[in-house]
Amino acid sequence: MSIYKVPDVDLSVEYCGLKFDSPFILASAPPSDTYEMVRDAFAKGWAGAVLKTTSLEDYQVDIAYPCIAGVYSQGCLLGLGNIDNISEYHMDKMERAVRLLKEEFPQKVVATSIWGTTKESWQILTRRSVEAGADYLEVSMSCPTDSPVEGLHFMVGQVPEEAHKIVSWIVEAADGLPVVPKLTGDVTHIVTIARAVKEAGAAALCACDSRHGIIGIDLDTLAPLPTIENKGTFAGMVGAHLKPFELRNLAELGAGQDLKIAASGGATTWHDAAEYMAVGATLVQFCTAIMLYGFDIIDDLKEGLAYYLEAKGMRSAEDLVGKALPNVVSHSGLRPIKHAVAFVDKSRCTKCGRCVVSCEDGGHRAYVIDAEGYPEVDKEKCYGCGLCPDVCPAGCISLVPR
Repeated sequence: MSIYKVPDVDLSVEYCGLKFDSPFILASAPPSDTYEMVRDAFAKGWAGAVLKTTSLEDYQVDIAYPCIAGVYSQGCLLGLGNIDNISEYHMDKMERAVRLLKEEFPQKVVATSIWGTTKESWQILTRRSVEAGADYLEVSMSCPTDSPVEGLHFMVGQVPEEAHKIVSWIVEAADGLPVVPKLTGDVTHIVTIARAVKEAGAAALCACDSRHGIIGIDLDTLAPLPTIENKGTFAGMVGAHLKPFELRNLAELGAGQDLKIAASGGATTWHDAAEYMAVGATLVQFCTAIMLYGFDIIDDLKEGLAYYLEAKGMRSAEDLVGKALPNVVSHSGLRPIKHAVAFVDKSRCTKCGRCVVSCEDGGHRAYVIDAEGYPEVDKEKCYGCGLCPDVCPAGCISLVPR
């Protein structure tokens, strides 16, 4: 529990006609795979959870372990990749989890996430979610799993007709339970998919989950990671490196359609969550950050967002949703002039020379070294491109208006 006094700001949001006490919930992922894990998360203050994607009892789930590997750059962990696809626990375990969680935490929101292979299996899973008492149902359309169409391999959320058909089946069986398709960013135009599922009866959207990729190659075995018996496969990529793509997808959905959106993928901090909300997300789902730092991050998320909202004069979390969208314009909407010039604060400069090297070989060759060994900007040559502030390890370079 936080020792700080959180500002008097309303963090609650409404999504699918349901009230969440904050915008922060567990994504359908390893941290939401069992009743015990979600119970611990709720006790620590998370507003809701989407249970890990499940299937019928006769659907065989074979997971080869290890199923997770890290994505690294120069020794730094950027994110994770996993090859497990869906839960090893079938619908009977998830039904039990829903009932127990709703009994113990009636104020928290619990959703199921389902994966079927036929119309019958999708509809059975839907009806069982309704009977178990789930608050809403998330449709897994974005995991790197096989299509229910025999012999094809794609994510069902990549084809508008396929997405429309499956959501229609589920809505038909849902008896009014809100149906939320979880979209994939591995598409050319995500708004096309969003419009297709809305037409099929979707109540809201979740975007965008993991991205399909290969985690890395073991240069000893020449096999993808994680390597199992000298073999590997495609994986779902998750983690902070997805944030720019998530922001793009959220902005496109926020501007291109009117269903509410739960963001999923790439958020690590309250700052990330606030950015997602500013481009249209009402909820923000967390997975990788929990796997790396634990459920206790919820205190930082709530405090950080509350203080930010107070500083901006906003009285509720919903005031932030979509606020940045008017500022997202096409490239042609930006005036093509030199707006800024680099400025070096010599009082903080360590004379490392990173800015000089980067500008010389990747910029506009605008730096020289002065008599005391400090980098100096030639304002005539500097375009204000923005490279040097990001490469400076001391943070002593900024862009100032020209």
